[in-house]
This record gives sequence, C-alpha cells and structure tokens, in this order.
Amino acid sequence: MAARYTLKVLTEFASAHTLREYPGACARMHGHNWKVETEVDAGALDDVGMGVDFKVIKDAARRIGERLDHRYLNEVEPFTEVNPTAENIAAYFYRELAAELNNDRIHVRSVTLWETDRACVRYTEDH
Repeated sequence: MAARYTLKVLTEFASAHTLREYPGACARMHGHNWKVETEVDAGALDDVGMGVDFKVIKDAARRIGERLDHRYLNEVEPFTEVNPTAENIAAYFYRELAAELNNDRIHVRSVTLWETDRACVRYTEDH
C-alpha cells in the first residue's frame, strides 16, 4: 500500500459580500471573518523528511486570502460575475492553490471554508 501524508493549515481573512438573488437577509451586504482550512496530500517525502513545508502551504493560502482581505467580494474577480457564496469562494481557493502548489509529489486535496464557527463548506475535485 502506498504511503500518503495529508498536511493541513489554517489561515483567515475578513471580507464582506452580498449574495445575489438570495431570498433573505444575506442579500444585503454583510461580512465574515473567514477561516480557510487547506489540506494537501503528499505521496512521498522530500530529502528533509517532509511532504511539503507547512510554511509553503500557509504562504500560498495567505497570498490568495490577501486578494480578498478587507474587500467587498462582489467587486473582486471572479466574484463580479460569480455569486460570492461560501461554495464559490472555497472552489476559488482550491483552484488557485492547486495552480500554485500541485506537482508530481503533492496536490491540494481539499479546501474547507468556515463562514462562522458552526458553518463551513468543503470543496474538492477528483484527480
């Protein structure tokens, strides 16, 4: 059986959004202190004995979060067209992280976006 290591880091950012066509209070501008939980799979270890340095994952997630931090998401691409739901934000993070981190040894497994301490969405794609 092949070894697999799953590494997880947690980052955060704050932003506001308005859910288009939503039949409730979230159709008005409101904000969240989002938490982004990133899971990366490693099928092998490097020469140091790591799948990937936690710092590499954290730095990538923070760079993506900085694009959204203290912003009104409806004015930030791709959310000028794509409804800035938690689901779509999680997919955005996943794809941006995968483009930056995936290689022959590691790949992004999932992104879990926490809207509140009690509500989150997990996004993943088949490989």
